[in-house]
Amino acid sequence: MADANARLFTAIIEREDDAYVALCPELDIASQGGSIEEALSNLREAVDLFFEAADPRELRERQRGHVFVTQFQATRG
Repeated sequence: MADANARLFTAIIEREDDAYVALCPELDIASQGGSIEEALSNLREAVDLFFEAADPRELRERQRGHVFVTQFQATRG
């Protein structure tokens, strides 16, 4: 059974040097880790901590609407 308080968010994960950086664009929260799984786990923890500590006004101000992630092709000059 799903948690009634659970919400679905987007995670964008990029490799930077020897680490992975994970970003939740809906809340503008980021974290990192040595692997994709670790970066995602750390991002989940950062979002959970944000929800525990943030006041309702900050939640309203930071949360963005739907985020759409796609790819596109561009020609280099």
